[in-house]
Amino acid sequence: MSCGEPHETACSEVLDHLYEFLDNEMTDVERVKFREHFDECSPCLEKYGLEQAVKKLVHRSCGCDDVPDDLRGKVLGRIRQLRAAADVPGEA
Repeated sequence: MSCGEPHETACSEVLDHLYEFLDNEMTDVERVKFREHFDECSPCLEKYGLEQAVKKLVHRSCGCDDVPDDLRGKVLGRIRQLRAAADVPGEA
């Protein structure tokens, strides 16, 4: 996804690290970059809002369940793999 406009921080970078932003797992400098991007880019802001809503829903529905420590890393790693594969032109 991209709005087609040039930004200091690319849409792909913002979307690749969206959950780190949502989970407050970034430096303050990185968070400022992302907030500035959301101010400029409505498609990324929309995606942020959607992912934030999903995260809140999951938390409400499953917030009391214990999760194995390595699960989050495995899930994020798989998401990165799928995004990288989707970004390769000519491959599905």
